[in-house]
Amino acid sequence: MLCEEGGAVDFFNSGATWRDGSMPVNVSGGLESKGHPIAATGIANIWEVCHHLRGEAGPRQIEGAKVGLAHVIGLGSACGIHILEKSAL
Repeated sequence: MLCEEGGAVDFFNSGATWRDGSMPVNVSGGLESKGHPIAATGIANIWEVCHHLRGEAGPRQIEGAKVGLAHVIGLGSACGIHILEKSAL
């Protein structure tokens, strides 16, 4: 659980979801920062997570990233949730 019931405001205000927080969220700026590529939003989200897991995200890199989550919604009727984990080679 990210926070206790009723604790979301305090959780977000704590900085936990910032790039250097305990639970970074949307560190790329989201799909709008990519021009909201219609029909390519799912792969754009997965691409971002993969780059963090591979250590290739440049200045927005989350150091030590091991697991990432991407979710996409298509036409309001389809939803995909992807949980990606870094594997040891």
